[in-house]
Amino acid sequence: MLGALREGTQPVPYLFLKLYPSLKLNETEAMLIIQLMAFLDKDKLEFPTIEQIQGRMAATPEQVIKTLQKLLKSGWISIDEQIDLVSGVQSERYNLDGVYRKLAEAWADRERRAAEQDKQAAAETDAKDIFSIFEKEFGRPLTPMELETIAGWLDQDSYKQELILAALKEAVFAGKVHFRYIDRILLEWSRNRIYSVEQAKEHAQRFRTGR
Repeated sequence: MLGALREGTQPVPYLFLKLYPSLKLNETEAMLIIQLMAFLDKDKLEFPTIEQIQGRMAATPEQVIKTLQKLLKSGWISIDEQIDLVSGVQSERYNLDGVYRKLAEAWADRERRAAEQDKQAAAETDAKDIFSIFEKEFGRPLTPMELETIAGWLDQDSYKQELILAALKEAVFAGKVHFRYIDRILLEWSRNRIYSVEQAKEHAQRFRTGR
């Protein structure tokens, strides 16, 4: 028994063990891939027979054949043909590059979705912040209609948050802290193609100096 244990272990990518269910692989398909890894790495056997593969799995030869066909068709594995330059004998080998490519794609997709979720969470935090700033300037909680107005500026009109806050600042400066006045400021800026706080400051300065 100790001799058998000394044969060592077969490293399997942790990402594979973690993601194979979400990549639509069943247990038989995942185990067949792992067995091919072991054949290539430990046994130095590049093209094991159906019987050799089946001998290490709780599956019938027919199931092994069907699983291999599915993995080949879906691009998880491929078969390379090679010719010995000396003897001219042609041989075949299983290629597992598809496994690592699919794992890399899955990892990249997970990272992309995580980044999008972080961005969405940040946007939701920003939205809460803008509501808090308005409530602070108005000195009271906002009404449902006022909350909807701000949400409309952000979502429907696509005004940048910093531009909305700049319009609020202008309204405070003018002593006209109400939503209709802020909306008129934003509409005027939009008509004048003002899309940044810097442009808004320049526009306000020109207006105040009469230029």
